[in-house]
Amino acid sequence: MAQYDKSDIERRMAGAVESLKGDLSGLRTGRANVALLDPVVAEVYGAMMPLSQVATVSAPEPRMLAVQVWDKSNVSAVEKGITKANLGLNPMTDGQTIRLPMPDLTEDRRKDLAKLAGEYGEKAKIAARNVRRDGMESLKADEKAKEISEDERKRLEDEVQKLTDKHVADIDAAIEKKVQEILTQ
Repeated sequence: MAQYDKSDIERRMAGAVESLKGDLSGLRTGRANVALLDPVVAEVYGAMMPLSQVATVSAPEPRMLAVQVWDKSNVSAVEKGITKANLGLNPMTDGQTIRLPMPDLTEDRRKDLAKLAGEYGEKAKIAARNVRRDGMESLKADEKAKEISEDERKRLEDEVQKLTDKHVADIDAAIEKKVQEILTQ
């Protein structure tokens, strides 16, 4: 029974790219992006809950986020959660709505965010390379078990390397795009 599974390798590498895109969406550019508040949690009903379970987040203007809290008694807890998340935002409460104006990013902050995007990308590349290593090891095991020939192993190793190269290129493209957003907006 062969261990090598191309679709599993491809799925895992694509997962690394998707995970990176999720991480990058949380990095702040000069524009309001609802994904910025994804990591925010608020202590409501005696438990820590993600913002998405207690409020609706929208971007009514390019440089403003609005958080519509569903239960009026949770407004201060949500406001405290946003402040604790240390995103550099100043919540302004207006009834059950919390407005979050996007301050201009300083040049230093932009450089820090661009560097962080690069670090996220490096982690994603490491994940893709680990999947490649797993694939190569399973091919060697298949050859050792006499399930595939040496020529077949080499051909499949080339296939795994091409998948890795493709996903690393996708990672580089995602980082490049995010860095451009951070530095120009």
